[in-house]
Amino acid sequence: IALGGFVAWAQGQFRNSGPLVEDTVFEVAKGATLGAISENLQYVGAISNVQIFRVGARYTARDNRLKFGEYILPAGASMDEILTILVEGKSVQYFATIPEGMYTSEIVARINANEDLTGEIETLPSEGMLAPNTYSFQRGDTRQSVVDRMLEAQIAILDEAWAGRAADLPLASKEELLILASIVESEAGGAGEWGLVASVFYNRLAANMRLQADATLRYGLTDGGERIRRGLRESELAKETAYNTYQIGGLTPTPISNPGKDAIMATANPETSKYYYFVLDGSGGHAFAVNLQEHNRNVAAWRKIEAERSSN
Repeated sequence: IALGGFVAWAQGQFRNSGPLVEDTVFEVAKGATLGAISENLQYVGAISNVQIFRVGARYTARDNRLKFGEYILPAGASMDEILTILVEGKSVQYFATIPEGMYTSEIVARINANEDLTGEIETLPSEGMLAPNTYSFQRGDTRQSVVDRMLEAQIAILDEAWAGRAADLPLASKEELLILASIVESEAGGAGEWGLVASVFYNRLAANMRLQADATLRYGLTDGGERIRRGLRESELAKETAYNTYQIGGLTPTPISNPGKDAIMATANPETSKYYYFVLDGSGGHAFAVNLQEHNRNVAAWRKIEAERSSN
């Protein structure tokens, strides 16, 4: 009778609500034993009896299935519920957000500044090969692992875009697609006009015109280091670099940023237009023009908007 009563009490302790009064983040270290985990659970006030937790884990065949990571233990969670959480392995996720159009140097700085990641970035792909996105990870994951995932994602995007590209594009390889997509991304500025911007550059290439993209010049002035955010000087426009598309014909030798999927897909399948020029229109988008005369009017309108904004 006494044994039966003890078993019933132990089962109740195992399945009834636990002592946690509020949601608690609990970490299971890699390689931690059941004993160490149970002791830590008692230390943070998640369980009231270490022995019952251990016996319950073994009795339900979960003692060797606990996964490392960080977990949120809800207030009042029973020992049984805590074991389920630790076995399912749905740990707390952290996130690293990489916007479209960043230089690789900027991405590296952002990843290095994330204190929830560990280790050094030992291997970097070439410019353009890091797919912008929001990446989830567990605290303690390595910085290199995030970089590797970004590279893998960009390879997949490029393969998809190249396989489904429009016919007769004047591009010889996926590498050239990535170069032009990086220019489109940097010039479109997130306005959602990648397809039209791409059409402008394709029209220019077909007419043997220079791309004349400010973003390429800015990249070349620092070799993808510190980003130049001010207006360009006349001396810089005249400076000879491999990325000055006011002086060189065709594409730049490498990408000038890390373009997102939308820019890459739009460059692989551009819109059809007769435009050869575009400039900001003050609304977040661009004013497109077929000829230089129309473009000059659009530029004048933009300069007026700039002047009004600077005076306010």
